[in-house]
Amino acid sequence: MVPFAAAFVCPSMPVPDRAATILIVEDEPTVCELAAEALLEEGYRVLTAADAWEAESILARESVDLLFTDIDLARNTNGLSLARCARELSPDLPVVYTSGGRACLPPCEAVPGSVFVPKPYRPSQLVALTQDVLRAALLHAV
Repeated sequence: MVPFAAAFVCPSMPVPDRAATILIVEDEPTVCELAAEALLEEGYRVLTAADAWEAESILARESVDLLFTDIDLARNTNGLSLARCARELSPDLPVVYTSGGRACLPPCEAVPGSVFVPKPYRPSQLVALTQDVLRAALLHAV
């Protein structure tokens, strides 16, 4: 099982010098592990947290290229507040929300420019979405 709040690099896979760093915030260990493994296999650097408090601690000390967060998290924290805090630290940080309890996310609840993907999602969908969001962020920065 992939531990929470840790950085992962698969030793058998080459990782570019500056692989994009993805922070996955998910309180369901199995879901977190599947998402992390899918992104690791694509060469991303992956950090994980089980709740918003752990994620905020990671964001304060790590450079993150994309935040992928569940909305309803452990210890009565939530991904909506987390994304707002993350955007205070990094205004252009791409954010992807997910939830098993919602079919959509009203734009008024989300940070601007964010994306929502309902659960269940396939690992391949997460990889494709991550690539698309990072590509769009790169184009926006140029």
